[in-house]
Amino acid sequence: MKVEAKVIINSNNTEVWNTITNIRQTAKIIRGIEKIEILNEPLNGLVGLKWTETRMYFGKPSAIDKWITEAIENKYFKTKAEMEGFIFITTMTISKSGDRVILTSTHETQSQGILAKIKSLPMMFFKGMLKKAILQDLMDIKKAIEQS
Repeated sequence: MKVEAKVIINSNNTEVWNTITNIRQTAKIIRGIEKIEILNEPLNGLVGLKWTETRMYFGKPSAIDKWITEAIENKYFKTKAEMEGFIFITTMTISKSGDRVILTSTHETQSQGILAKIKSLPMMFFKGMLKKAILQDLMDIKKAIEQS
């Protein structure tokens, strides 16, 4: 399953990049994130940065480890997470639209194994809810950037 959302931000690529890659501050920017704990920090660049992200799901805290697998400065980065037979790939992409920036967040869920494939069937019913949550995260980022 793949879900994507976009937002236009009145800023520049560098400002947006600096905000979305400052993982330590993410919980202060995105209201859906309760806590960030850095697990591994690479000596150079972003690839290899690993953290535990805690969010509230259905009223309960849920933590997942994420790590950056690819990154091109001021353009995009990809994260990967694994849980209960699923692989979650998120790509944050920055592109220009005149003097504004388009920030796109793409989430792909891949089921691994027969049990995960069966468990993934009802996920299609939550696709709209997931898109709404992704868009809220993007709106929180937009607000933080445009108010700074």
